[in-house]
Order: sequence, then C-alpha cells, then structure tokens
Amino acid sequence: MSTIFKKIIDKEIPANIVYEDDEFLAFHDINPAAKVHVLVIPKKEIKNLDAATEEDALLLGKLQLTVAKVARILELDKDGYRVITNIGDNGGQEVYHIHYHILGGEKLPVTLK
Repeated sequence: MSTIFKKIIDKEIPANIVYEDDEFLAFHDINPAAKVHVLVIPKKEIKNLDAATEEDALLLGKLQLTVAKVARILELDKDGYRVITNIGDNGGQEVYHIHYHILGGEKLPVTLK
C-alpha cells in the first residue's frame, strides 16, 4: 500500500508538519474544512480503523493520545475541537491510510455536510 501519506512520511512530498515522533506525524490538511484542520497519522500503514487488528491496539491507543497532544500544541483544548476518522468509500475515506482529522479554531456546526 503506497499512498500520498506514505510519501509525506518518507518526505517525498512536502507537508506543513505540526508534530512528528517515531510513530506518528501530524500536518495541516491542504483542503481545510475548518479554520484549523490537521491530520494525525501513524507511520505504520494501516488501511483504516476497520482493517486494524489486535496487534494494533497499543498503537491505536497511542494515536488517540497523540491526537490530544497535537490539539494541545494547536491550543484547541481550551475551546474544544472535533476529531473525525472516515472509513471506506461510503464513510468518505479518500486516502486509505488510517488518519484522524482535528478540526477547530472556530465554532463548528453540529452536523457536517
């Protein structure tokens, strides 16, 4: 599986990186849906949440904590933010590498269109 996210991880494609460690990468979305829109991805390639296995449990827990850490870095924790992951075509997934969207920096609508 080679996706645009893998190319960003490998630094073949530039990205506006917010956070990086040995396991995760967070960067600004190139087509933001909110004032602040950052993607958080594991460096391990997993298609989506539905494709994750028991072996991925620790990584997925760390991913959740990394999302919260990135939100604090972006200073979104004071007023709140939204976290979304899309799964499959009907769920709106466009890149088949698990990722979480952090949306914030403004009052978000209750429902998304």
